[in-house]
Amino acid sequence: MLKEVVKDYEFREGMSVDELVNQMEKAWGFTAGKVSVGVKILEHMIKTRNCVKFLSFTGNLVATGTRGVFKELVKRKLVDVVITTCGTLDHDMARCWKNYYKGAFIMNDAKLHEKGINRLGNVLVPNDSYGTIIEEKMQALLQDLWKEGIREVSGSQLCREIGKRACNESSILYWAAKNNIPVYVPGITDGAVGYQTWLFSQDHDFRLNLLNDSGEINDIVFTAKKTGALIIGGGI
Repeated sequence: MLKEVVKDYEFREGMSVDELVNQMEKAWGFTAGKVSVGVKILEHMIKTRNCVKFLSFTGNLVATGTRGVFKELVKRKLVDVVITTCGTLDHDMARCWKNYYKGAFIMNDAKLHEKGINRLGNVLVPNDSYGTIIEEKMQALLQDLWKEGIREVSGSQLCREIGKRACNESSILYWAAKNNIPVYVPGITDGAVGYQTWLFSQDHDFRLNLLNDSGEINDIVFTAKKTGALIIGGGI
């Protein structure tokens, strides 16, 4: 205890982003230090030979501009496996086609509800930017899979199809599918995408096989020479 002193940021003209992030470790603060630690973890994984790099994050972050950071990590193939929550699927798909808006933590939820607006922290999500668009895209996707004779998919296979068929280049899932990076969602029914899949199964003999995901993850881990993980946020 009481070994490392909190130091102020020092700024100068022409300072690089790398220099700023390195200062965060000493400036510390509530989340700045975690940004610095996270960058170092990612750098270490990338520089370590034969390291399978896991990226894990919670879905609420995908409702914010942080979505762009995750998209770039996947687009640039800086990670090998993604593990996340169903909220990621929901927000990633929805924001391909609709906008979320800036709000505040102190807004009146009852009044927002009267206007057809939901609040996620300080992010505002109109009804047609979430439930409506997800239902439209998911039901069309599932109908296409059904017409192609597909009756069962694993969670990672469904994520790949969502990326290929229901997202655009702004999306994490789009680039994961394009770069063959598997996305695993252990609690895939805990969100709008999972609910729409369940709804489709009520009048179609369509199944989600989550046990296949567990087998794939085990195969990745136990055949890897080395593994590393950048885990952002708690949750599943």
